[in-house]
Amino acid sequence: MDRKIDQNVGLVPTRHQAPGPSPGAIHQMPMPSSNTRSPAAIAQDPLDAMVATLEEDIVFGRLHPRERLVEDDLMARFEVKRHVVRDALAALDRLGLVERRKNVGALVRSFSAQEVTELYEVRAMLETEAARRIDLQRVPAHLDTLIAIQQQHDTAVAAGDARTVFRVNLAFHRELFSLCSNQTLQKAIAEFARQTHPIRFASLVSPEYRERARLEHWQMIEALKAGDIDGLVALCASHLLPSRDAYLHAQQYRG
Repeated sequence: MDRKIDQNVGLVPTRHQAPGPSPGAIHQMPMPSSNTRSPAAIAQDPLDAMVATLEEDIVFGRLHPRERLVEDDLMARFEVKRHVVRDALAALDRLGLVERRKNVGALVRSFSAQEVTELYEVRAMLETEAARRIDLQRVPAHLDTLIAIQQQHDTAVAAGDARTVFRVNLAFHRELFSLCSNQTLQKAIAEFARQTHPIRFASLVSPEYRERARLEHWQMIEALKAGDIDGLVALCASHLLPSRDAYLHAQQYRG
């Protein structure tokens, strides 16, 4: 039975869906309201909810690079005490999304062109190595889940649901790289992917990028079905380029 993933990455049965949204469904995706918390965030404790919401604010460009995160403002917005705000900022710092400076406070992390290039070089090395290490004998047991997740991605792209596109995209790659048995490599991939969250906004709002990413996910699935590891490695490498290039282009334009 095909399975479905919600925003909490939980799996429940669903009916099979044809891959891909209708051509007319590809449109500019509205960003979620900054006052809207995901169901996953609401279900968590105040600290986890705050971290998840601020993470999405950074990803969707509601919080900009070098923007200050003022403790008093966050206390009022989230209705929490100062120690919760400080714990949340510390967690975001550890995740590479925020940087804290003496006598300045916490700011959304910004990246130089060199830092962006280096981050994506590391991501490419990690993700292509994981693809090379995929055990094809494990693929049949995971294929239905991977397809179901991608069907969720198709639906989210068609619906213009930015939050679900973001979350389900993460789930797709997590499931894909779980086929590599090296768990340390899996954790490194997740860590460096999270560090690039602030870089993704320019590509996330692009209809062309969303459609390209959607199609490439299906190509990855087809490569797995065919046992084409070399093709999968090439797809994993090229899949990273649009978000990197969009950020660098925007930075060059601003500069």
